Amino acid sequence: MEILITGATGRLGRVLTPELVRAGHGVRAASRSTGPGGKPGPEDPAGLRRVRLDLVSGDGLVAALDGVDTVVHLASAPNQGRYTRQVEVTGTRRLVEAAGQAGVRHLVYLSIVGTDRVSWPYFRFKVEAETEVAAGPVPWTVLRVTHFHEFLAEALSRLARLPVLPLDPGIMTQPVDVADVAAHLRWRVTAPPGGTTEEFGGPVALDAGTLARDWLAARGVRRRLLRLPLPGRLGRAFRAGAFVPAAGARGQITWREYLAGTAGQAGWPGRSDDSTS
Repeated sequence: MEILITGATGRLGRVLTPELVRAGHGVRAASRSTGPGGKPGPEDPAGLRRVRLDLVSGDGLVAALDGVDTVVHLASAPNQGRYTRQVEVTGTRRLVEAAGQAGVRHLVYLSIVGTDRVSWPYFRFKVEAETEVAAGPVPWTVLRVTHFHEFLAEALSRLARLPVLPLDPGIMTQPVDVADVAAHLRWRVTAPPGGTTEEFGGPVALDAGTLARDWLAARGVRRRLLRLPLPGRLGRAFRAGAFVPAAGARGQITWREYLAGTAGQAGWPGRSDDSTS
């Protein structure tokens, strides 16, 4: 199978690309810049070709899709103003139309659990992109995934620079490991198009207080947790489980296993108090 991955240099793309190559597929790893002629780098395995593709301008799109069986659309541009819509919505529409003309047999689009329940502009763009995929000429699957472990760890790292760590302990999420998502996609691209929106999350749902205490313990960081409920409709949606999948397959790597596997990162000195006030 010949597979094109958009956003191949992103967090998930860097893990998925070698997974698909090891599975024996021909893989085109697309990004906005690459080596001359899409030649592989010195460390690239056989079966991997790097191609230049700009979804905003359309540059490189026709050549990248020529002879492709399946597209895995990972490219995203969160929170970058007008450019976000150009990538997420206009770029997805352009990709879907060109994939139809190229005879692509399956397009898998990566979205986020909660896009239809949380009124963030970026999430609205993801929903619009899902609609473009579903309305297009290519058989499709939309896969919504929960937040990656790395995303939550980075958010906690930034918060822990404050004297106290503010959070709403009632917020629920079900974090997933990038490796589990890549393994699921490795299977999904060979399965028939679902023509549906599917969900994929981590093995267990956790509240924000548990996430924070586990992170603090694993990193050796001492911070007092400050209870700060998120107000309004957004807070109610978060606490009601907007980020928790209702159904679908589950990964295997837990939050604590992820933290143990990334141990050794530096923490910050401070007063020890893990209570939530």
